[in-house]
Amino acid sequence: MNNPIIQCTNVSKSYRDGSLNVDVLNNLNVQIDAGESVSIIGASGSGKSTLLHILGGLDVPTSGNVALMGQDLSTLNQAKLGALRNQYLGFVYQFHHLLAEFTALENVMMPLLIGKINKSEAEQRAAAMLEKVGLAQRMMHRPTELSGGERQRAAIARALVNNPKCLLADEPTGNLDRKNAMHVLDMMLALQAELGTALVVVTHDDELATRFNRVLTMQEGTLQTFQAA
Repeated sequence: MNNPIIQCTNVSKSYRDGSLNVDVLNNLNVQIDAGESVSIIGASGSGKSTLLHILGGLDVPTSGNVALMGQDLSTLNQAKLGALRNQYLGFVYQFHHLLAEFTALENVMMPLLIGKINKSEAEQRAAAMLEKVGLAQRMMHRPTELSGGERQRAAIARALVNNPKCLLADEPTGNLDRKNAMHVLDMMLALQAELGTALVVVTHDDELATRFNRVLTMQEGTLQTFQAA
């Protein structure tokens, strides 16, 4: 029996561009189940990132609704929505968004501190997650002292430190060379399997996309599904 983490029902999204109404997503129905890995591919401007932001409650659909762990996001105020995201979702972007003035350890601790975890426990959990991503010897370094691949691994550790039900990643390897990109992807898939976290990744890389359980292809605001072997 499926155990949905995120459920999108009849979701559409449009924007106003001057006098024009631009349709980005057209009546999409998407379900993300516990523990599965999903990639979303498509041409630039096809709506991949918009869909990811709607899945994560960072953007709202023009019509339709999104439920996270059974809760309709449209019924929540910003404080409750933020708390729900912090509890159940992790986010990774093409750029790491680490805070330059803090160490890797302090950056990874932040979601826990926001969630009112005491500092001692937050430090222990953040250190353990940094060890999982291979940064045990680098956790006291600031982002400028880390390589591109290390910064992205720290960002992934930060996204996973709360043990979210789903990790949403927008082009997480887009700024990396091929070797580092494959290493980061391997690490994400290994952690996803170990932690039982659902993983949804937007990518322009067809080869990377086929590593996931399910591939969603965005085309003209609609989705086609390919079940990977």
